[in-house]
Amino acid sequence: MTDGEHGDPFGDEFADALALVNGTASTRGRSGTTDRPGASGGAPAGHAAGCAGPPPTGGAPGSGHVEEDCSATCGDARGAGSARPATRSSGHAVTPWRTARDLAERAVPGPVGPGTAELADALGRTLAAPLKALTDLPSFDTSAMDGWAVAGPGPWRVDRAAADDTGPGPDAGILAGHATTAVLPDGHALPIATGARIPTGATAVLRSEHGEVLELPDGRARLYAPRPVPPGQDIRPRGQECRCGDQLLPAGTLVTPAVLGLAAAAGYDELAVHPRPRVEVLVLGDELLRDGLPEGGRIRDALGPMLVPWLRALGAEAASPRHLGDDAEALHEALAGSTADLVITTGGTASGPVDHVHPTLQRLGAELLVDGVAVRPGHPMLLARLAPRRHLVGLPGNPLAAVSGLLTLAEPLLRTLAARHPAAPYRVPLAAAVPGHPRDTRLVPVAYRDDDRHGLVAGPLHFHGPAMLRGIAAADAMAVIPSGGAERGTEVELLELPWPTGWSAGWPTPDTCYDPAAPTGGTA
Repeated sequence: MTDGEHGDPFGDEFADALALVNGTASTRGRSGTTDRPGASGGAPAGHAAGCAGPPPTGGAPGSGHVEEDCSATCGDARGAGSARPATRSSGHAVTPWRTARDLAERAVPGPVGPGTAELADALGRTLAAPLKALTDLPSFDTSAMDGWAVAGPGPWRVDRAAADDTGPGPDAGILAGHATTAVLPDGHALPIATGARIPTGATAVLRSEHGEVLELPDGRARLYAPRPVPPGQDIRPRGQECRCGDQLLPAGTLVTPAVLGLAAAAGYDELAVHPRPRVEVLVLGDELLRDGLPEGGRIRDALGPMLVPWLRALGAEAASPRHLGDDAEALHEALAGSTADLVITTGGTASGPVDHVHPTLQRLGAELLVDGVAVRPGHPMLLARLAPRRHLVGLPGNPLAAVSGLLTLAEPLLRTLAARHPAAPYRVPLAAAVPGHPRDTRLVPVAYRDDDRHGLVAGPLHFHGPAMLRGIAAADAMAVIPSGGAERGTEVELLELPWPTGWSAGWPTPDTCYDPAAPTGGTA
């Protein structure tokens, strides 16, 4: 792919993919590469998976823009692991699933330059600089327990004087947060609270449950211990966790609640972080209702309520979605006026009479990077460059197909923009066999289970049709099923969802587990 701003970062394989998408491919003298010049976006633009048959125009639950299963009419295509895009009989390029994810991840060279954010606004961002301690932790010798600070071997004379004049009473001893000027002579003890500063001269802390205080006739008190107290017991020494200047975390670390706590303890009020990518969501389709029950041929919008919190979980800044209906001029105006790093559209990526995404992109002079992906569900997805560092991901209108597009194209692009590291490849055995598409990768919702033979396994959920959300709502991850399918016990790659395992419905029950005979609503 040639990028006027950044050169050719992707190499020949990605250049081939982009050239085929835009109809400018040449053979380059390489085997298996196609030379089919033509109009941008192929013909017809956005036709589901590049099928030779007529484009879909009918409605479907959750979208109004059908994803058609074209397996019977499509020509040959390469498998999911292929390095080059496939072409089908229409000449339209279909990008292999892994290539599409790589293109999305590398569509921008990196995040926007770093800035600073107060701790309260840094959650979910990534560190733009190493986190170095601004103080020793702890910054002074600290008591790890409630008890007595003792000096030398026992028994000890108990001093009851408060640590300073601000203490609550003469028997309080040393409290956390109160300065102390006390010097503890050998053979003496002083009550101390957890977190309080160890007085000069103290050699250990005796826990309150391990000591016994006996009152003497002269009014003094003596502290006894059942066994010797070794020096340093229950004292957190200064610098035990780190010294001032130590690197606590490297640049690129995701700011979690624990990172915020560490930063605060280390003396930070604000952090050097990368900004959150700004995303705008445009929901297309006249058939979509924003509230109430479906009626009069219209259906509820399932994607608007789902996408914004999902994008925020990926580290993006996303406002409430805008509903544009099937209005070509409104779509053009929204895209031309947007300043977001990423615009996400839902529906309208095929070539029906009200599918306006492709014509609008052509009108704007956008560069198509991906136009159709060899994956089910979700193959009519697309990725386009609107301007340098500004992109659009077109998601299919069917809900689970849109999730597939989100994981395939939006998540890798946002990861680069947010400077987040990719998750380590994760593979788990399947709890049941999953049939595959003849050519394309499949993404199937799965939930984790325990298996006597395989340990942790991924149980496929049978509500995985392109218009269904019941499976993904109960899922822990999406399993990547290669063309041809996978047998029970086969280890498959998992795309984990951006929330904790068990967030949804917990372990799968018999009525949600995969049943090959159950209706699925197709695999488009």
